[in-house]
Amino acid sequence: MATISHSSLAFTGASASDLFRSSKSDVNGMPLKALGRARFGSKSRGFAVSAKLRKVKKHDYPWPKDPKDVDPNVKGGVLTHLSHFKPLKEKPKPVTLDFEKPLVGLSKKIMDVRKMASDTGLDFSDQIVSLENKYQQALKDLYTHLTPIQRVNIARHPNRPTFLDHVFNITEKFVELHGDRAGYDDPAIVTGIGSMDGRTYMFMGHQKGRNTKENIQRNFGMPTPHGYRKALRMMYYADHHGFPIVTFIDTPGAYADLKSEELGQGEAIAHNLRTMFGLKVPIISIVIGEGGSGGALAIGCANKLLMLENAVFYVASPEACAAILWKSAKASPKAAEKLKITGSELCKLQIADGVIPEPLGGAHADPSWTSQQIKIAINESMDELGKMDTQELLKHRNLKFRKIGGFQEGIPIDPKKKVNMKKKEGPIASKTSKEKLEDEVEKLKQQILKAKESSTKPPDAALNVMIQKLKKEVDHEFSEAAKAMGMQEKFATLRAEFSKVNSRDQLMDPILMDKITKLKNEFNQGLASAPNYASLKYKLDMLKEFSNAKSLSDSKNKAAKLKQEINKKFEEVMCRPDIKEKMEAIKAKLQDSGASSFNDLDDDLKEKLVEMKKEIESELIDGLESLGLDVEVVKSKAKELSEQTSFSNFRSKMENLNEEINKKIEDVINSSDLKDMIELLNLEIAKAGKKPDVKSKCKIQALEQQIKQRLSEAVNSSELKEKHEELMAEISEATKSPGGLDGGVNNEHSKDDSSKYDESRVEINVGANRSFA
Repeated sequence: MATISHSSLAFTGASASDLFRSSKSDVNGMPLKALGRARFGSKSRGFAVSAKLRKVKKHDYPWPKDPKDVDPNVKGGVLTHLSHFKPLKEKPKPVTLDFEKPLVGLSKKIMDVRKMASDTGLDFSDQIVSLENKYQQALKDLYTHLTPIQRVNIARHPNRPTFLDHVFNITEKFVELHGDRAGYDDPAIVTGIGSMDGRTYMFMGHQKGRNTKENIQRNFGMPTPHGYRKALRMMYYADHHGFPIVTFIDTPGAYADLKSEELGQGEAIAHNLRTMFGLKVPIISIVIGEGGSGGALAIGCANKLLMLENAVFYVASPEACAAILWKSAKASPKAAEKLKITGSELCKLQIADGVIPEPLGGAHADPSWTSQQIKIAINESMDELGKMDTQELLKHRNLKFRKIGGFQEGIPIDPKKKVNMKKKEGPIASKTSKEKLEDEVEKLKQQILKAKESSTKPPDAALNVMIQKLKKEVDHEFSEAAKAMGMQEKFATLRAEFSKVNSRDQLMDPILMDKITKLKNEFNQGLASAPNYASLKYKLDMLKEFSNAKSLSDSKNKAAKLKQEINKKFEEVMCRPDIKEKMEAIKAKLQDSGASSFNDLDDDLKEKLVEMKKEIESELIDGLESLGLDVEVVKSKAKELSEQTSFSNFRSKMENLNEEINKKIEDVINSSDLKDMIELLNLEIAKAGKKPDVKSKCKIQALEQQIKQRLSEAVNSSELKEKHEELMAEISEATKSPGGLDGGVNNEHSKDDSSKYDESRVEINVGANRSFA
């Protein structure tokens, strides 16, 4: 402590700095270092100074004094390295991972046998060798079939060698450099200059602790912004002096506390990323443990990214990914598999450039051997990168990251994932010229006419191609017309609303249906004024004509095919041996009876004929139903169609009534309400597809029921009912008349016969448009 006293005399010709100078002549010529020996006083011109220097504790020598304590694995000894990193006094305790527990039993057996051998003096060498072989085989089987989550656990092993462990093993000399020149030295990132095989490198990497005390000091290998700025300073230093940079990545991620964010964690990482792409020296990055997200990438933008066999490199830890996607960290094994974080997977994705082998049991099983493998990989990479000039080096680094990522085409996408995806915009089809289209249409018409005249099959393939072409042309013309009429935005808005409703699998909103109807009417009213109306009308007419021709051809083909199938079934039934045998027996009995008509036969033979007829009808019905046809057996009192002379009187009346009913149905269908319901039904059927779910079936059935009810109400009008009842009364009177419909005499016997042995016919309904009798 210094005390200063002065008199009232003024300082003349001397400054304060002159009084405190430690030169030869000032303060009685005494150097300042002697001031620490004792308290002293000095008087000069009424001025006195007294001081005492505080003794401070000397800094602990960072390396062991005894050479025996030097780690033998470190080449040259710790004393040659200017670093506070020292060998541990105590050997770290062995840690057994969960998946390694099956090996513990074998290891314990080996120890027990060795102890027994030493206690008893007996020779158990054969048993020990056998157990050791089993142990090595089990270890090999385990470590050659590791799952991704098991590799994650090995990468996080507490005894895994750290960055400085590897650096001291591979370098001849290493000098650690400290500080970011902004007031802080982050211990989680270590930087320094080292020499290896005659080359000088700038080494930097994440440093984890080897025990709890060191982990707290090193912040578990999670750097703050100061650490990344220290690394950035060393990168500039290496770039200036031309030293290749080797980075070692081993961090769960950048430290994400509030203070780090305030100091600019994101900016520090981004600055490093930008700078590393512009450095003119080779950069090699090696992932020795876990590489987490941007904290790893901040020193990982290199020309070569190498990974130890059991290291992992990820954008999010498996636990974090599982918590986000599956809401539970227990799904981390599944997440680790899906993330593709191991060295072999990342090499396939061309993110990593190579995998450095580890010994069985992981890098902690033999750290020195692992370090030598890292050294070999660094030398090989430097031999390759050293041949490149500056521009090639920069281009190589840029292309390495530009080629990362890819896409696949032609793979079907899950419909659930496609719900919110943007619709794929197809290529804009070029419009076919009018003259060319007209020529193609005329040629196709000629082909159809020739096929019709020669009673051959029409050209279906050419017809299909033309229909598809005309559909595209019509769509293009409609788009052009909407654009010319200024309605394109309205259609786009309405289409977006409709797609939202369609994606939710719900019934159409009446308000939306009203909007569609109004826009449709507005478009149809103004369509005639569109500049391309003539071209649109021509193409629409041609499309309608060819579509009719196609539907007619399809219906003929279906009818012909169905006819063949029905004939085939009929032949199969009639050619059956049991049917043939019965038919032959009945024919023989008919010939023996000598009867000329059905009424002349006796009752027994009549019953056999009726039974035979019913049996054939039953077999035919089963065969036709197997073809998917609806079959009805219709009773008829008419003997033959040629004998129904009186029926012609009622044919015209029935046809007129049918026309009135059809007209009434068409009027109802063309009404806006029912038309909208039918369109909605078509949409629901199209949306449901071939295998509709329960919800879609309920919607379709409800709509069908509503449509049927509307049609039923229209058909059951009082006017149509009266006409139908009048016609039925006339037919009933004609039937009850003496002649009946067939004009024959109706005696009591024939009445009984006809009621007992009614003739019948099989009616086959196909869909809703055709029937075969």
